[in-house]
Amino acid sequence: MRVDGRSRVVFFALFLVLPSSVAFSASAWKPDQRVEIVVGVSAGAGSDTTARWIQRLLAEKKLIEANATVVNKPGGGGAIALTYLNQQAGNGHYLMVTSPTMLTNHITGRTQLGYTDVTPLAQLGSEFVVFSVRSESPIRTARDLADRLKADPGSLTFAVGNSTGSHNHIATAQVTRSVGADPRRLKVVAFGGSAEGVTALLGGHIDVAASPPSVMLQHVKAGRARFLAVASDKRLSGELASVPTWKEMGISAVASNWRSVIGPRGLSEEQVRYWDDVFGKLAALPEWRQDLEARLVEHTYFNSRDTRILMERESAALAATLADLGLAKSP
Repeated sequence: MRVDGRSRVVFFALFLVLPSSVAFSASAWKPDQRVEIVVGVSAGAGSDTTARWIQRLLAEKKLIEANATVVNKPGGGGAIALTYLNQQAGNGHYLMVTSPTMLTNHITGRTQLGYTDVTPLAQLGSEFVVFSVRSESPIRTARDLADRLKADPGSLTFAVGNSTGSHNHIATAQVTRSVGADPRRLKVVAFGGSAEGVTALLGGHIDVAASPPSVMLQHVKAGRARFLAVASDKRLSGELASVPTWKEMGISAVASNWRSVIGPRGLSEEQVRYWDDVFGKLAALPEWRQDLEARLVEHTYFNSRDTRILMERESAALAATLADLGLAKSP
């Protein structure tokens, strides 16, 4: 077959283009060594449980080719883990499962590192704060609680998990501020964990608990406690579908303990695209959704871009509330 000059030019051009396309595809970033999933809490805590479920699904569903392991770096309210993560700048083999504590620690001055010092990659669920009382409480409804707070915010004691300035404390302050009362007058008792606060509530030592719904559900079902309201922007699903939101009563209070995945600062666009694809697939798995439902966690997946936007927006809102509580660091 005779090949004329024009055909030879086209063939030569294709010869030049095709190898470069193949080379580009072959050079796309992916993990080529062990992936570390860092958590700033001890084994068994919320972020650790999430990290280990992520690790299991990554392996079982072959979402990544490399092995993944969970590394616990507890201490400093997550500051130790965050510092460790950022020592791996630009390395896409390091991830961290985090929560709003990362934002509040920065706002309150517990750590110098904030969301702008890391690479947000995904949000993988939100556990909204629920307000509960024991069954014998004279506070029967969320409106009763709002009226008590408006009249005298210091007349009730609230149990919150982990520390002052936590998302549970934030939710309590938001309700108080929205009804026109001073959040600094609140009587808040911070327990080491939400379960401890629930025990104090059921024992009659605390008036109201602001907590994750998962730690209260069994007591509500047993008739020992009742849900009053949830700090979400809309009605939740499943077991919480009958619980009213504060928003329905015209009270502005939205607070959740979301689980996000971040990487160290300086990740490349290719690395971010890779993890966007992985976590998008993970969030779509039926097993992932079933686990969230079992733990009363709402499915709120965001990709890397939207996770950064979320953190920016929430950081500003949290800073305002923590300033009201006198807990925000000075500029």
